[in-house]
Amino acid sequence: MKSAWLAGGAALALSSAMVLAQDAPVDLLPPGFDEPAPAATPTPTPRATQAPAAPGPAAAPRDPGEAGASQSGEVVQPLPTQPAPVGGTDLDLVDLPTLEELEAMSTDELDELLGLKPKFDIPPAARRSMEQVGILGQREGGLPAASLARQPAALVRAVLAGTTRPMVSRWGHILLRRALASRLATPEGMDPVEFATLRVRALNALGEHVVARAVVQDIDTANYSPALTDAAVAAYIGSADIIGACPAVRLVDTQRDDAEWQMLAGICNAYAGEATRAQNDLRRLLSRTEDDRIDVLLAQRVAGSAGRGRRAVTIEWDGIAALTPWRFALANALGEPVPDELLGDAEPDLLRTAALTPALTPLQRARAADIAAASGILSSAAMVDLYSQIFAEEGAEGDAAVTASRLREAYVGTDPLQRLAAIRDIWGGGGEFSYGRVVLTAYAAARLPVDDALADDADGMVAAMLAAGLDRDAMRWAGVVDDGSVGWAMLALADPDGSAMVSDGELDGFVDDDDSPRQHKSRMLLAGLAGLGRVADAEIAEYGERLGIDLAAQTRWTRMIERAAEVDNPALVTMLAGLGMQGSGWDRMTARHLFHIVSALRRVGLEAEARMIAAEAVARA
Repeated sequence: MKSAWLAGGAALALSSAMVLAQDAPVDLLPPGFDEPAPAATPTPTPRATQAPAAPGPAAAPRDPGEAGASQSGEVVQPLPTQPAPVGGTDLDLVDLPTLEELEAMSTDELDELLGLKPKFDIPPAARRSMEQVGILGQREGGLPAASLARQPAALVRAVLAGTTRPMVSRWGHILLRRALASRLATPEGMDPVEFATLRVRALNALGEHVVARAVVQDIDTANYSPALTDAAVAAYIGSADIIGACPAVRLVDTQRDDAEWQMLAGICNAYAGEATRAQNDLRRLLSRTEDDRIDVLLAQRVAGSAGRGRRAVTIEWDGIAALTPWRFALANALGEPVPDELLGDAEPDLLRTAALTPALTPLQRARAADIAAASGILSSAAMVDLYSQIFAEEGAEGDAAVTASRLREAYVGTDPLQRLAAIRDIWGGGGEFSYGRVVLTAYAAARLPVDDALADDADGMVAAMLAAGLDRDAMRWAGVVDDGSVGWAMLALADPDGSAMVSDGELDGFVDDDDSPRQHKSRMLLAGLAGLGRVADAEIAEYGERLGIDLAAQTRWTRMIERAAEVDNPALVTMLAGLGMQGSGWDRMTARHLFHIVSALRRVGLEAEARMIAAEAVARA
């Protein structure tokens, strides 16, 4: 009954453009392969015979499975009970290849010709069900498995297909990743493979390639569709695990024939024991390639590492203007050093993956780590681990090395003022503010004593602690922050025991002192307080008019997320919230979207995430 309200949602065909923060915010199973050819009748082995016994009554033949039946030696395959047909009439000799064509065929082509190519590459006892797909069970923090089982397939499809960009919110990213990785049952009327494909694509769009790879590895390759294969390959490339994609590349017919796929097929052929064929294919591709020659050379290196006779291939980065995900993955798979200037000019989407790439040095990962932490990919603890490695690296130089040294001072300095000075230096990051540095200092800020002498930096310390979810530690500063300050606003939103309403005077003081562009912080504060139910309706109406926002205005997206909250469906609310939080920055996030997201999350039991998203909005607006 809870899903009945969504019956009409299937026709809405939600699009990403409808709710992006910037603006206002076939059978799917892989083609079947031929069945294995029938085994040839075994040739009888001559064996010694005894003298014939005396004639007697003829005994009826015994069923091999009948009790008491026995045979000499171990039988691993049932013996034929009928003679094999001779000269069958179904054999077509017209299209048989010539001897020369047979010699030129690959192992895969021969297997397909002879009907030996298997559909499943794992034994029956080890095959996994598609009833629930995911890596995070409910006991491990995942969402309930049946959350989407009775929701309209068209609605779930539209929401997931529209999630194509990173989130503006770090906490929104963390929450959506949790939902997409949960072990969920497929919505009624949707193919399980399609459901998995949409979730993997969304994870790839978030930059969570490692999580996406784990999800596709939870599915048997024989169940892959061409679309899921493409999404899986993108996850493997994003995590620099080229060889991991080979089972899907070799077993699923995707009809792809682009240059990247040809290189990937050549690499996988080499690791399947066909090194000569792989190198020949890659040489032919190199002769036809002009702009991406370095990619083919890198592919030749990867393929060559599978064989005994390794062919020397020289990689020169001169003249290479940019890094592509494929080029970056190949270099990391080989351990080929990537020039710092190319890595420094890489797009943010590529840098998010670089933060988790073990082939890069800690110094190379540091700049990428700032972006990944601000996005929600890296935790504060993971950031501290990274900079600890940089500090321990002998001869490390540059901004990252200085930051690592200052981070140590922020933790072990004996004087609180010195530790605070170190934290401030880290926030500056060489003159450029980075929210990733705020995430980095969360636990160092939590170790500082509550002192009026540190009050001037209380806003930054509260923001840092809340970036890691340390709301109890942040609330210790409630008596130190100034009324109407940004720190006061964040604590008013993040208070886990918040029952007191924010008064008209407190709001008036914050709005008067707000110097953010278009008073965006005030808009976010009002939306967050309204969503959490911590401000009266009269103040919502008064300050909504004063700030020029209408939180009550409705769109199809707002109606959908409100109805999902009404039926207490946290998974659908989370995915709709993620759909509405896509964008390039908090300046593109509307107060109306934030209000509906925070309100819906609170109503379905995700109040902690709602509080953190609201506080983050004020900190970053």
